Amino acid sequence: MSVLWIIVHQLAEIEAMAGSKKVITREEWEKKLKDVKIRKEDMNKLVMNFLVTEGYVDAAEKFRKESGTEPDIDLTTIMDRMAVKKAVQCGNVEDAIEKVNDLNPEILDTNPQLFFHLQQQRLIELIRNGKVEEALEFAQEELAPRGEENQSFLEELERTVALLAFEDVNNCPFGELLDISQRLKTASEVNAAILTSQSHEKDPKLPSLLKMLLWAQNQLDEKAAYPRINNLSIAMLEDPTV
Repeated sequence: MSVLWIIVHQLAEIEAMAGSKKVITREEWEKKLKDVKIRKEDMNKLVMNFLVTEGYVDAAEKFRKESGTEPDIDLTTIMDRMAVKKAVQCGNVEDAIEKVNDLNPEILDTNPQLFFHLQQQRLIELIRNGKVEEALEFAQEELAPRGEENQSFLEELERTVALLAFEDVNNCPFGELLDISQRLKTASEVNAAILTSQSHEKDPKLPSLLKMLLWAQNQLDEKAAYPRINNLSIAMLEDPTV
């Protein structure tokens, strides 16, 4: 991330200077970019880290063969992790729990919050499918005891059960629990827990670096006019506005 390094370095230089806002031309900026040396191996590791963390097993295998970059975990475990994630995303929570326990029983045994959220998702799926009596029984037997032990669990349970009080969930203030985004949220939580159990970062490094780049640009905006990257998807420098 040569641009990020340059911005941070430039900030340090400008901090030591006093006066009006500095103007950095495209020519000056591109020269600075060329002077920064980043090893291809480091960039490849960054790409592999993203592919492995996000679960792109086919792309990771292809990239391994093409670049010679070895992943830091067995690629076959990615398929197992993605099977769990997909099960949650499809609403098959019981299947997901079984798969997690097959991978590593300690994941749920040592993470009561994750287990509660999976059970909460099971309740949401019962409500979604109109199984009211089964949903109430499940909430009372499986979730209520956990709510008694944890106030935050109790509040989440109350929000979920409130869905049953509305014939039209669109009128329920907690209707977003039935959105697909709730499934995705739970699936991401499970994915992160599995990665952590495998001694792997739960989040890919690349998005964090991009966030740092945006932050650094915002800091430099206050002190200088310079060629800026406004669209991260194409990463093109745009001439400074003077």
